Amino acid sequence: MMGKFLESEKIRQVAFKKTSSSLSEAARLDGEFRGAERPFCLPQELSLETLYPPIRNDAISFYKKHGIMWHQGINDKPSNHLCDSMTCCANFLFPFSDQAEALKALLKPFFPDIERMLPVEDDRFVSFEWIGAQNYLGERMGKNGERSRGANFTSTDAIVAYQRVDGSMQIVLIEWKYTESYSSASLQIAKSGTDRSLIYRHLFEKEDCVINKDALPSYSDIFFEPFYQFFRQQSLAHEMEKAGELNADNVCLLHIAPENNYDFRRVTSPGLRQTGSTATEVWKSLLREPDRFIS
Repeated sequence: MMGKFLESEKIRQVAFKKTSSSLSEAARLDGEFRGAERPFCLPQELSLETLYPPIRNDAISFYKKHGIMWHQGINDKPSNHLCDSMTCCANFLFPFSDQAEALKALLKPFFPDIERMLPVEDDRFVSFEWIGAQNYLGERMGKNGERSRGANFTSTDAIVAYQRVDGSMQIVLIEWKYTESYSSASLQIAKSGTDRSLIYRHLFEKEDCVINKDALPSYSDIFFEPFYQFFRQQSLAHEMEKAGELNADNVCLLHIAPENNYDFRRVTSPGLRQTGSTATEVWKSLLREPDRFIS
């Protein structure tokens, strides 16, 4: 679904592309995306330049080491689309991965109980496309018996961890949105014919399900984006907490999106439109523990 915010960001990114000192002259040319030349894309062979210059090589190496797949990536490099959400997330958060005090200052307004940031992976204080140490959600494994980060399995865009002032350990899973907007089409039945509700029903039927079932009109109502994604990510956080992953005492989900992306706020699930006026408001109202979701 094409949103007004995406269209406005394309215009802004075209202007950025013309003037930014972070791009080479060759990168200012139109780039091919989905079979057409686009002014808001870089030439495919220069897609690396969508990343902030100081992190380019480091981020590429980190993602490759951990088998993280770039969304619509090109030869182990990011998408050439300047409105790509995954690249946006990396540009904002990867610079903090080795800057504990700066990261603490960034997060403290939302998490005032931070005592100190803790490393998550490779001694870094931010990691990306986190799928959990185990297949907590019971998702279908690939033919090689392995899970992939960034595609085909529930993941969050980023993860951070910190020690609270009371000594307990907190994990924050981060879902990063940029220009996303969603239609009112149900995703319960995949194009392959798979009924997704059967895959995740065991999570819904648990006594400690993340959703307050009395507040949800029907299980099928959550199979609309972004609720389908929120349900999987919130369940991932819950299962990580129960398992004590990374020694966590508490795991929450932090949702980040541009304030002006009104398209994303729309309540797409017809059965949930009486529950709240925005997608995040609705989701929080459905949770058994609302404080586990911050937006």
